[in-house]
Amino acid sequence: MSAALLSAAFALLAAAANATGTVLQRIAARTVPHGDAFSVRLIRHLVHNPAWLGGIAVIVGAAACQALALNLGSLSLVQPILVTELPFTLVIACAFSRRRLSATGWAASLMVAFGLGLALVAAAPSGGHGEVSAWVWLLTLTATLGAMALCVTAALTRPRGMSRAALFSSASAISYALTATLMTTATDVFEQQGAGAFLTCWQTYGFFAAGGLALFLLANAMESGPLVASQPALTLGEALVSLALGGLVYGERVRTGWWLIPEGVGAVLVTWGVLLLPGVETEADESPESSESSGSSESSAA
Repeated sequence: MSAALLSAAFALLAAAANATGTVLQRIAARTVPHGDAFSVRLIRHLVHNPAWLGGIAVIVGAAACQALALNLGSLSLVQPILVTELPFTLVIACAFSRRRLSATGWAASLMVAFGLGLALVAAAPSGGHGEVSAWVWLLTLTATLGAMALCVTAALTRPRGMSRAALFSSASAISYALTATLMTTATDVFEQQGAGAFLTCWQTYGFFAAGGLALFLLANAMESGPLVASQPALTLGEALVSLALGGLVYGERVRTGWWLIPEGVGAVLVTWGVLLLPGVETEADESPESSESSGSSESSAA
């Protein structure tokens, strides 16, 4: 089996594990008192919840699979495959809540999966380099941290509901993309120079910090609203930001010319599938509409 196929297989495993972890985190986050959002109390509450701890354990496994995938393939190949986390999450969430996934949910899942496959085959991400200048790293960190700050600031001004969940999830997506970018360099250092260099490489500690921040932001997204609000922003945002960072940081390329046609068709199918998701209910006692209205009610009461 080629390195690219192995990389894709590990990326799919990471997507399935991330989806499972996200559903478990959502189950735990729904028990958090509203007043504990975006604070140390949120984490203090979650660490005593078995569902959240189980979700973290699964996500650690997902991170290991992602690291292997990034070691075998490019950032521009691995990160878009993680969009399959979206249909995985729908199916797993419905299983946990003992609901049937609707025809719309299946259609959305198939569109995302097929569109992603078509776009990746057409794009054939390749190239890239391991040498990254300090200026490029400074630009990357400034842009990603600034974008996260804007999303968080906007989220904190909104009541609980779909908008707040999507904004926190977008911030988490950017942080996850930054994590993957730093992880790519760290795993290359480990492979080429050994464990000692890996432990003294700043990107190693950078991806741990970015990953921890991504988890905290995701916990707030899970507490703020339903999965159909947070998951599309998380998976698509992470893929898009990762593609941009792959080109900016590592100089990775995709095919152009007439290949842009199937790439565009794939992108349209993925987008169409995502737009269908707000109509898919995955939780037995909370729909997107009720979540938004309850958040608005709480804001008015406050």
